Amino acid sequence: MTVSATARFPGGATAIRRDTFDGGVWTASPHRVLHDSGHELALAYWPGIQSFAPTTWIDWLRTGDPTARDAAITSLAARRWDLGHWTWRETTWLSILTPESFFSVNLFFDHDHRLNRWYVNFQRPYARTSIGVDTFDLFLDLVVAPDLSSYTWKDEDEYRHGRRLGIVDDGTHQHVQRAREEAVAMIEGRRGAFGAPWADWRADASWPVPVLPVDAMTVPAGL
Repeated sequence: MTVSATARFPGGATAIRRDTFDGGVWTASPHRVLHDSGHELALAYWPGIQSFAPTTWIDWLRTGDPTARDAAITSLAARRWDLGHWTWRETTWLSILTPESFFSVNLFFDHDHRLNRWYVNFQRPYARTSIGVDTFDLFLDLVVAPDLSSYTWKDEDEYRHGRRLGIVDDGTHQHVQRAREEAVAMIEGRRGAFGAPWADWRADASWPVPVLPVDAMTVPAGL
């Protein structure tokens, strides 16, 4: 079920970030809530946390085989996929989401807590649910240098493939085009999350590992 846009998650709570498509759950991952102002929601995710992801996508992550990635997108378009367990590894991930935005701002830190990169993930605006937030990854990404001095577009071929298969419709594409310009302007102007001191953030080793609740796959999609 969806919940009020003004409802907030307390700091330290677990929020389940799900990618949902056509009423089905594509991914589900438990995150620790850092803060929730009602406007800005900040979530933390680190190595050892277990999530659900499509088995074809997991195959690609494990092997790097591009045919597995293509199979994942094809199964998504066909509305037929199986989910498996995936354990996050290597980097600590901080994500910052704002309502109505077609992208989130993300930071990835290495095992020595150094900022590896900023990362703009283009996605549907999130909807709050009783267990967290639902969104949907729109394939396209923007990789940004730690000092914000440069950026590189990523997975544009994947985005075009999603367009061809009808996963990204014309209306969504127009939103993404505007979001591209907005994200670049924020980076170059050091505005929004890019102007905040997130690069100095550190995870606390004493935090308990967030886990998926038993109803993570059955709560109705919020999108």
